[in-house]
Amino acid sequence: MQVFDKNSNIFNLLSEAVSEGILVVNEEQTIVATNSRTNEMFGYDEDELKGKPLDILIPASYHKSHEKHITKYNKEQSKRRMAQGRELYGQRKNKEQFPLEIGLNPFSLYGSNYVMALIIDVTNIKEKEKEIRELNADLEKKIKTRTTELRDTVAQLKKEIKLRVSAEKKITSALQKERELNDLKTKFLSLVSHEFKTPLSGILTSATLVGKYPKEEQQDKRDKHLRTIIGEVRRLNNILTDFLSIERLAEGKELYKFSDFSLSKVVNEVVYNSNMLLKSGQHINYPQNIEDIIIRQDEKIVTLVLTNLLYNAVKYSSEDTDIDLQIELVEDKVVFKVIDEGIGIPEKDQKHIFERYFRAENALLNSGTGIGLHIIKGHLENLKGSISFKSKENEGSAFTVTLPIEYSNNT
Repeated sequence: MQVFDKNSNIFNLLSEAVSEGILVVNEEQTIVATNSRTNEMFGYDEDELKGKPLDILIPASYHKSHEKHITKYNKEQSKRRMAQGRELYGQRKNKEQFPLEIGLNPFSLYGSNYVMALIIDVTNIKEKEKEIRELNADLEKKIKTRTTELRDTVAQLKKEIKLRVSAEKKITSALQKERELNDLKTKFLSLVSHEFKTPLSGILTSATLVGKYPKEEQQDKRDKHLRTIIGEVRRLNNILTDFLSIERLAEGKELYKFSDFSLSKVVNEVVYNSNMLLKSGQHINYPQNIEDIIIRQDEKIVTLVLTNLLYNAVKYSSEDTDIDLQIELVEDKVVFKVIDEGIGIPEKDQKHIFERYFRAENALLNSGTGIGLHIIKGHLENLKGSISFKSKENEGSAFTVTLPIEYSNNT
């Protein structure tokens, strides 16, 4: 301290020329000199700090850590900022704590070692930093709020767009269905007028001709025309049944009646009726080994399916051809196959073959409503079955129907 007292004028001249607080300690951590900025900063009078231990300027809670830093610093003896990267606090005379920054500068004078500390009160800086942090936090909060509001607005807009797109699709779909319905009505009226006109003309002709054979020996001729009348009436009945069935299927009102029945009984009936329609030289190959097969299904629908497929095979096949009806059991299902050597289905028409009122272009000259396959496909799907086919134009078709042997809601 005497060194600094002897050179006090020089020290004062140098230390008072800077704005930072200057404090000098010796190796024993005793304060040997301070400038007025340091005294003012810590609340002490001039020369009051000389000879005092450095600890009086350090909060008690930092004493232990300060000793470690001093030990480490004495080993390194280099110019650097004290406690870089950490908060550093000083303690005023009134015990008030305040943030500060300290730069350490070791030096030797007259054989003794000293450390000069440059001290800056950063209270205002810390307050500004706090304000900035609070402003940033508030800004981030506002940004987050605005982002959430914007996200909600975007989500709402997307929802409204989705609703509008959905509404437009529904309107477009409704218009399309209306157009399709009008087309179907036109096709329906055309089919009804054509399909009813032909059998009605046949009935009228046969009924007229029956009256021309009054004699007893002409009974065979009368029977021929009576069979024609019965056949045409049955045909009209089938057409009406198909139209009623398609309406019930479309509305989901078709009711099914399930029972156990002999498959051979249904097959015999269907083949017998189909034989009455055979052209010259046509023959239906009857399935083998089905006498003992009992299934639980809607007997009426199974009859309808087989009748439709066999009638089509007869109608679209030429004279002197065979029609195969095959039946086999595969696990818990019964598989029906109707194979003909007829006109086949053009490849471009095959994807439409189950559509309502559709008829392949090579079948337009034959009578038909174009709803038979559509109807049986609907029934089969309701009965948890399926229908598929393979066909080649001018070579024939093979339709395959699969049904559960025993229908149940858990099938």
